Amino acid sequence: MTRGTIKTWYLVHKWTSLICTAFLLMLCVTGLPLIFDEEIDGWLDPPAPMATLPASTPSLSLDAILGRAAKAAPGEIPLYISFDDERPIVYVTTGPTPDAAPAAMHFLAFEARTGTKMPPYVPGVMAFILKLHTDMFLGFWAEIFLGVMGLLFFAAIVSGVVLYAPFMAKLDFGTLRRGRSKRLGWLDRHNLLGIVTLAWASVVGVTGTINTFVVPITGIWKANGLAEIIASEARTPLPAQRASVQAALDAVLRKAPDMKPQFIAFPGVVFSSHHHYAVFLKGATPLTSKMLLPGFVDAATGRLDAVVPMPWYMQAMLLAQPLHFGNYGGLAMKIVWALFDILTIIVLGSGLYLWLRRRGGPSDQRVREVVMAGEIA
Repeated sequence: MTRGTIKTWYLVHKWTSLICTAFLLMLCVTGLPLIFDEEIDGWLDPPAPMATLPASTPSLSLDAILGRAAKAAPGEIPLYISFDDERPIVYVTTGPTPDAAPAAMHFLAFEARTGTKMPPYVPGVMAFILKLHTDMFLGFWAEIFLGVMGLLFFAAIVSGVVLYAPFMAKLDFGTLRRGRSKRLGWLDRHNLLGIVTLAWASVVGVTGTINTFVVPITGIWKANGLAEIIASEARTPLPAQRASVQAALDAVLRKAPDMKPQFIAFPGVVFSSHHHYAVFLKGATPLTSKMLLPGFVDAATGRLDAVVPMPWYMQAMLLAQPLHFGNYGGLAMKIVWALFDILTIIVLGSGLYLWLRRRGGPSDQRVREVVMAGEIA
């Protein structure tokens, strides 16, 4: 590369890194405990004991569960029903209106076989950390802002590889030059750990960025992929007495008998139309369990209107969410994710140190430093 090209890539790497570093440090530090979210939550708040019943005990119908939810949250309407993966528990989310903000919603849990109301969910320290990690308690636009920081992080990774790889290739992998300045020693460590974490940081950065755009991506899906379904909103308003939710679930399951229910979205919420129960099914294997198939049932008549496979960008979003936290390979993968997270914190911290300990001078001096990255003596 010519010195002019090196200078251009140096400036790209410098400014993309500087702009996003503080936020990326926050995301890496808060992301570390979130990798073990289930384990920490289970330790801090052990699940309530459940009645010992024969394995053949059937579950109550979802309509019966909804009746209990109506008594537990009077004056509110059901927004979502979801299902526990490990225990026979049905969760019902209620709110004052279909477009209620998350803060106005209530999260109820019921024993699926007996209908017994389980102890209420009390947000703890992990919920606080998750909220800080996703939007810093500042809402939708802060989430989008963090997505932009993720894009800058990816640009910093790419520019760092383009900038240093040609010169570091002249050295044996893992070489740390000694006998030179402390700053050059940290530059070697920064570059070495950057190479080690390259693939992981790219995956986590891209998946994290995708996760911040859930709302606009879902909006695109509703506007394009569900155009015919949403056209049904011109129908007459839904009657007070709606079709059976259990029958809606059964109707969709008959179309995909090898799948399991993930959640049901009620009319008017983000993941449905104004006239349908949206029944989302998931696969039965660890990988396919992250890929959803929605079926739309008319909430007035109970008629199954459509089962609509999700487009690639929605499936990518659904796959990105668990991959971001390493939730595919059990505890072993989570430990690997945590180790790479710690190494990335060191990369970010060392990059910040290199900038703070820079000597005064023009950019040409930094270019010479880049070229020297490939020199042992």
